[in-house]
Amino acid sequence: MKILYVASEAVPFCKTGGLADVAGSLPEALAAQGAEVAVVLPLYQKVRERFGSQLTFECYDYVDLAWRHSYCGLFSLEKDGVTWYFLDNEQYFNRPELYGYMDDGERFGFFSRAVVRMLPHFRFWPDVLHCNDWQTALVPIYLKDDGVREERFRSIRTVLSIHNIEYQGRYGRQTLGDLFGLDHGWADDGTILMDGDVNLLKGAILCADAVNAVSPTYANELKMPYFAHRLDGIMRRCGYKLSGVLNGIDVKRYDPATDSHIAANYTAEDMAGKQADKAELQKLMGLRQEPYVPIVGIVSRLVSHKGLDLVCEVLHDMMELPLQLVILGKGDRKYEEFFQWAANQYPGRMAVRLDYNEELSMAIYAGADLFLMPSRSEPCGLSQMIAMRYGTVPIVRETGGLKDTVTPYEAWRDSGNGFTFANYASSDMLYVIREAVYLYKDYPDAFARLRARAMACDFSWARSAGEYLHIYSAVTGQPWPPAGEPAPANEAAPTEESVPAEETAPAAEPPAAEEAAPEEAAPAEAPAEVPAEAAAPAQAPAREPAPAEAPADAPEKKPAAGKRTAARKTAAKKPAAKKTAAKTGRKTPAKKQTTPKKGTAGKEDPAE
Repeated sequence: MKILYVASEAVPFCKTGGLADVAGSLPEALAAQGAEVAVVLPLYQKVRERFGSQLTFECYDYVDLAWRHSYCGLFSLEKDGVTWYFLDNEQYFNRPELYGYMDDGERFGFFSRAVVRMLPHFRFWPDVLHCNDWQTALVPIYLKDDGVREERFRSIRTVLSIHNIEYQGRYGRQTLGDLFGLDHGWADDGTILMDGDVNLLKGAILCADAVNAVSPTYANELKMPYFAHRLDGIMRRCGYKLSGVLNGIDVKRYDPATDSHIAANYTAEDMAGKQADKAELQKLMGLRQEPYVPIVGIVSRLVSHKGLDLVCEVLHDMMELPLQLVILGKGDRKYEEFFQWAANQYPGRMAVRLDYNEELSMAIYAGADLFLMPSRSEPCGLSQMIAMRYGTVPIVRETGGLKDTVTPYEAWRDSGNGFTFANYASSDMLYVIREAVYLYKDYPDAFARLRARAMACDFSWARSAGEYLHIYSAVTGQPWPPAGEPAPANEAAPTEESVPAEETAPAAEPPAAEEAAPEEAAPAEAPAEVPAEAAAPAQAPAREPAPAEAPADAPEKKPAAGKRTAARKTAAKKPAAKKTAAKTGRKTPAKKQTTPKKGTAGKEDPAE
């Protein structure tokens, strides 16, 4: 399978956010599983300065964007089994920053147009073009538009990943033809028009063969007005092709045992190095050297949807707890000014750096004890995964990928890998922060076990890559995975393996003995097909506490004989499939036999 991954940024070449981490790691993971993968990026000034000597010039051509006829150079680089392509146009990309210019629409319109028109110059003709966010949203649209005239484009399937639906690529209606070179029909039929404006992301969602959100919970949230930024109706309409695949992290890069960016290395088996990292973080940030006081870390863009309003509301209450607070990030001025003022109120206990520094961020991941992410919305989030990898226990709000990756700590059964709260309320956040701090202070053994569970979580890209390959298989018709290998865990298509899971649903009502389940499932076919091994666990508990009351497992032969006689009578009146079930020794699902037993089963429920 040949996959061309299209993105506006990727590690290690250029980065402003989480998209770069995904685009830098996923293609390599796909290649490791047997796919032929290439990635195409703009040739930014930063890329040219850092990697220019490693790039190979392939060719050049001219790309038409509306009335413009512009040069486009093609460079390549081989790295970790992936071919990296860079599209060059100095007018658009030879600038200090990746985004933030008035002509960003034209810049990424050119990039999308160049991806499609330069395909003949790449080393393979792709089966799938995997696009990301609004910067590449025009690629599926241009493929559809060119496919009307050129048959070669019709074989390519497109997948669109939505990393943050808040950014949609919205421009005035007049840009449709003059800027993007598209016919007015794209607006007349509503494909690319929304609220009177051109909406590139909406057009891509409708034109792509598959749409993917970066976590299962976020995929469901995108169908709700609160999260979808007016695209909820479109997401519901395209629900048949919407999926959610959780992002991963580069577990080789983020490994406390080998990371050269931290003061001391450590492992889950030997955590001595983490104490040294904590002492180093306190030194770097000017905090008191207090080894037994937990450090709460925040590494984030300082913007409202990151939940920083909640932190501002209860900051003074937080600082009454025995903790130290470290904040790293930059963003909205109101948050920067507030946190700077607050740090002056708590010298030695609170430190703020209004910047993004890779070295310092790794020092926080390694040296902090707790990591706070109270996001109002979070499509996936990578910080909580990195924090857990370094043994820093996350405190998160249950939204998007945070809900999918962090399971709440439950003291009564000593489970979970972090602390969570559901409501977007500062009081709820403060409650779980207090719970985390006092677990650290008063129950160090329990906190150590919680930390070990967090470090044991698997957030590698190998898991996610298999799910993406299944999506590619679905849109291309090419079989994946190869015969003999298990299907991805999130496969939605009904299979024989999924039947037992569906049939266990009735047990969520009153858990009962094995005969009650067929009655609840009651239909004509399902009960006869319940696997015998699925019923076995239900029998064992019933025998031990109350052998005399367990009708299905009673040692006397008379009840069993009565059941067999009743089964034969019932089988004479039922289809042949029911006879077969009776002969195999399974319990008959006929309501005449199970109804008298239902009360007995209900009595046994507490014993179970």
